[in-house]
Amino acid sequence: MTGPGGVVVVGAGECGTGAALALREEGYAEPVTLVGGEPGHPYERPPLSKAVLSGAAGLTPLCTPERLADAGVTHLAGVAATALDVRAHELTLADGRVLGYERLLLATGARARPLPGAHVLRSHADAVALRERLVPGTRVGIVGGGFIGLEVAATAAGLGCAVTVVEAAPRLMGRAVPERLAARAAARHTEAGVDVRCGTAVARLEPGRIVLGDGGAVEVDVVVAGIGSAPETALAEAAGIAVENGIVVDGSFATSAPDVFAAGDCCSFPHPLYDDLRLRLESWRAAQEQGAHAARALLGAAEPYAAVPWFWSDQYDLSLQVAGLPAVTTEEVVRVRPDGAELWFGLDAGRLVAVAGIGVGTAVAKDVRIGEMLIARRATPDPAALADPGVALKPLLRAPSARRVRSGAIA
Repeated sequence: MTGPGGVVVVGAGECGTGAALALREEGYAEPVTLVGGEPGHPYERPPLSKAVLSGAAGLTPLCTPERLADAGVTHLAGVAATALDVRAHELTLADGRVLGYERLLLATGARARPLPGAHVLRSHADAVALRERLVPGTRVGIVGGGFIGLEVAATAAGLGCAVTVVEAAPRLMGRAVPERLAARAAARHTEAGVDVRCGTAVARLEPGRIVLGDGGAVEVDVVVAGIGSAPETALAEAAGIAVENGIVVDGSFATSAPDVFAAGDCCSFPHPLYDDLRLRLESWRAAQEQGAHAARALLGAAEPYAAVPWFWSDQYDLSLQVAGLPAVTTEEVVRVRPDGAELWFGLDAGRLVAVAGIGVGTAVAKDVRIGEMLIARRATPDPAALADPGVALKPLLRAPSARRVRSGAIA
């Protein structure tokens, strides 16, 4: 066995890298080891479907190598973790090394759901392989109308490809985005020349075409699967740690195994804003926030994680942002602003539980942020005020709320 113990973090993405650095920021002085299966330095994933795929930019580092070194974080790159012994407090790596630990954080993320014969987009290597295929005139078929599929569609259309999106559900982004805003995004794709086919199942892939469930086919040169992702839980499952739609954790990200925590895309946790509904979030910001929260939990903090879920997607000139959970709403309110931006508010029993917006550039960012703060405060705003573009949202923050939730703690 090698290594003096301390904290071992498995996964060098946004969550794991952030957690390793946060441990140092919190004053932790014992060894910190960051284990990453990909070669090279930790990088941002959101640009993969946009600037990296288009060739407009290269990798965006999560931090400089010097920052990790200066923080005293040992980064083991390009070596996967293959086994976890929770009784012995040992992690085995693919090269045969065995690391002892005092506490361990699983930040293993998620993996793209594969579709035989199709490209996926999860890593820098995936983006490079797909970018080589996206030359002008290439017929690109995208299976799945979620965030990743649509971002790839926008990028491919911008590169001069002929793009078809095939979505089995009745509309795009059905799991996460209100119908009205999804329709606005669909119209923008159509305007860009993308053939959007909703309510269309895929029967199989054949060389040069996507065979549809109704017997039709789409002729393609390249197929991209955007059919979601699955939490990376194999290491935890093999170690006997509880798993259910992700590694099961409590509000402080502790797993069922002693001294083992999990955070980011790989875990499911109870959310106090939504009656402890168990969630698994695949989001850049959630990974960032959970990494910092998990670092504090590893050091003994017990406050529950209560940050409002937040997602965003850039498609063409449009930015789409969603805060909260649209799926739990029972009442909808829409605000259409003079600049063409649209805001959607979701309420449940009068309480604001979700807000979403779509507009050019950063047009909706400020209002969605205010909506996010209202959700955190369990606000019950007047629906008429939400609908009226002449009523500023910020003053609504001054209204009394039943309970406030800030910085991950209930006050």
